[in-house]
Amino acid sequence: MSPLKLVTLAILAVLLFGPDKLPEIIQNVAGFLRKVREISADAEQEIRSELGPGFEDFELQDLHPKTFVRKHVLEDDGLGLAEIRSALDPRKELTELTDAVRETDGGTH
Repeated sequence: MSPLKLVTLAILAVLLFGPDKLPEIIQNVAGFLRKVREISADAEQEIRSELGPGFEDFELQDLHPKTFVRKHVLEDDGLGLAEIRSALDPRKELTELTDAVRETDGGTH
């Protein structure tokens, strides 16, 4: 979050709850977030233990489609994706064509 958003949230919190109740509310929210993190960590650990050996380094974030594709498809895994990208990139041919046109046009300008 940007600093401006944080300041806006702080001002809204003071206006909504008042400066007297704000510390108590912050403690309650922090405690709630701590419990949610504990539950999440316990659930992730339980999933790892249920999956068995070989999955000790398993991360739930790896199941997100973007992360999965980035990790398993776009990394250098021998598929030759870099070669495919460079073959499909028209910049080299366009540069060569531009250079050829300039050489042909030579001294007419």
